[in-house]
Amino acid sequence: MDLKSAQFYHQHAAPLAQQYLSKTFEEVHQSWRHFLTPLLTKPNARILDIGAGAGRDSKYLAEQGQLTNLSVTAIEPAAALAKIGKAQTQGLNVDWLEDSLPTLENVTKQEISFDLILISAVWMHIPSSLRARSLRKLANLLKPGAKLVISLRHGKSTDERIMHEVCSDELTSLGKTVGLFTALITDIESDKLGRSEVHWQTVVLQLPDDGSGAFPFIRHVAINDGKAATHKLALMRILLRIADGHPGAVIRREDNRVILPAGLVALYWCHQYKLLIDDNNLFQTPNKNPNMGFMKANGWHKLTNRAASDYSIGNLFSGDDALALHRTLSAAVKNIREMPCKYITLPNSEQSVFEIDSKTVKAKDSLFLDMQSLSQWGEFSLPEHIWLAFSRFACWIEPVLVSEWASTMAKYQGNASAEQQGVIHSALQWLEPTRTTVEVRKRFDQINNANNPQHCVWSQKRLSMSSSAKSNVQIDHCFPFARWPNNDLWNLLPTDAKTNLAKSDRLPTEQRMNNAKEPISQWWQTAWLDNTNAQVSRQFFAQANIALPGLNTDNTSIDDLFDALALQRGRLREMQQLREW
Repeated sequence: MDLKSAQFYHQHAAPLAQQYLSKTFEEVHQSWRHFLTPLLTKPNARILDIGAGAGRDSKYLAEQGQLTNLSVTAIEPAAALAKIGKAQTQGLNVDWLEDSLPTLENVTKQEISFDLILISAVWMHIPSSLRARSLRKLANLLKPGAKLVISLRHGKSTDERIMHEVCSDELTSLGKTVGLFTALITDIESDKLGRSEVHWQTVVLQLPDDGSGAFPFIRHVAINDGKAATHKLALMRILLRIADGHPGAVIRREDNRVILPAGLVALYWCHQYKLLIDDNNLFQTPNKNPNMGFMKANGWHKLTNRAASDYSIGNLFSGDDALALHRTLSAAVKNIREMPCKYITLPNSEQSVFEIDSKTVKAKDSLFLDMQSLSQWGEFSLPEHIWLAFSRFACWIEPVLVSEWASTMAKYQGNASAEQQGVIHSALQWLEPTRTTVEVRKRFDQINNANNPQHCVWSQKRLSMSSSAKSNVQIDHCFPFARWPNNDLWNLLPTDAKTNLAKSDRLPTEQRMNNAKEPISQWWQTAWLDNTNAQVSRQFFAQANIALPGLNTDNTSIDDLFDALALQRGRLREMQQLREW
C-alpha cells in the first residue's frame, strides 16, 4: 500500500472502523464461505488476514475456530486501525503484525505457512507493477491445497486514497504463473454499504499439493541427473538440513530467492564429508582416490584431530585449527561453486539453480562459528520454492537423497570391501553434535544447591543432584531429538525422571509450553547467561538465533527466544505431525 493511502486509513481510523464493523463477516463474505467450513474443523489451522482493518474478519474466524485451536495472523499497516482491531480481538487466538505487501517481510521471517489467506479490500491498493511479486510471495506462504481469497473493488476512489483498476482475468493469469489454479470467480456484486459507485468481486485461488514443481526437480537431481561424484547429492542434502534445522539462517529473500551465508553451506559440507571420508573411509568419486577438491594439505588435513560435531554453530576454533578451518571453508566454497552449483541446472537448460557470490577471506587464528562469521565467505542463493519444499517436507525428501547417495557410493571401486559396504548407510546418518547431555548435567550440578534449588521445567518438582545415587534429574530435549535432532543448549532442559518418561518423544502442547515459559526462561538465564564465561552466553544465543525462526542474528533477548521457541513448536507440529504431550 502506498504511503498516502496508509496515512488516510490511519487518520480516519475511527469512522472507517465504525463503517467496517457495521457489516458482519457473513454479509461481506457469503460468496466463498463454503470454502471456510471444512477449515474450521481442521485442528491447528492457520489463517492470514491481510488488511485486517478493525478486526471484524479476524475476530469472526478466531471465534469460529476456538474448538480446533485455529490461529489468525492479522496484518494491518495503519497503526490506528490496528489498535482498534487488537481491542476487538482481545482474548482470542489472533496475533497482530505490522507488515504489508508486496514484501510481507515480518510474516515471511516466521517461516510458517497458512491454510487460508484472506485479502479483503486491499488488492486495488497494489499497483500492477507489484502484483506479480505480491502473488509470488503469497503463494509461497500457502500450504499445499490451501486457498487464497482476494476481494476486488471495482470503482474509482472518491477520497485521497490511491486505488488502481483491478481485473479478475489479470489475477487468475498471474496465479497460473506461480502454480495457483482458480477455484472460484464470483459475479460482480453491489456494495454492502450501499455505495452506487462501488462494486465487488471475489477470486479464490488454490495451491495444488506441491504445485511449486520443487518435488519433480529434487527427484530429478537425486535420481535421474548424471553424477560423476556425490557433489550434487551432498549439496541437496546439506540445503535440506539447513532448511529443516536452521530457519534462522536466512539472511534475506529477494527476487523469489533465499539467501544464506556461503560459509554455513561450506561448514555443513565439511560436516557431512568428515563423517564419510575421515570417519568411515568411504570414497566419494569413482576413482580410487579418497581426496576431493576441497581437501587441502594446509586445511582439511590439518584438522584430522577434529570430529564432525566440531563443525557446528556456536563452536570456537583457535590457533592453528582456526587457520586450517578458514582455509578449509574457503576451499569448500570454491568446490561447491565449481561443481554442484555449476552442474545442477534446470531440466533441459543450462541455467544454474544454485548460485554463490563468494568472497576471499583471510585466515585468522580465531573463528567463532555463527551467522556473522560464516557470512564472510559471501552469499549462497537458491529458489524460494525449493527452500520451502526442503523446509516443509524434509522428512519425506531426505530418505530419497540418502538412499540414492548410499546406492551411488556402493558402486564405487574404492568402496568394495565388506567393511565399507557395511557402514555406507550408517555413515549417512545426520549426526548433529553427539547426543550427549554431559555438559548440561555438569552445569546443573554447579548451580543446584540449597540457596538456588532447581526444579523440573515441566512439573516444577524439586530436583536432586544429577550425580547422586538417588538422583531424579534427567536432561530433556524440549523438541524430541528422535524427531528433530538438535542438541543445542537452549533445547536441553532439566526435568524429573517420571515426567521425562511420560513425555518420551512427544512434542509439548502449546498450552504446556506457555505454562513452562517462566521456568524455562529462568533455567536459560541461570545456567547459561548469569555466567562469568562470556563464551557460553555467546554460544547459547548463536545456536538459538540460527536454529529458531524469526530471530535476529544479534538477538540477546530471552523473551524473543521463547516466542521463537513457540513458533518452532508449531512448525514441527505442522510439518511432522508429531504426537503432542
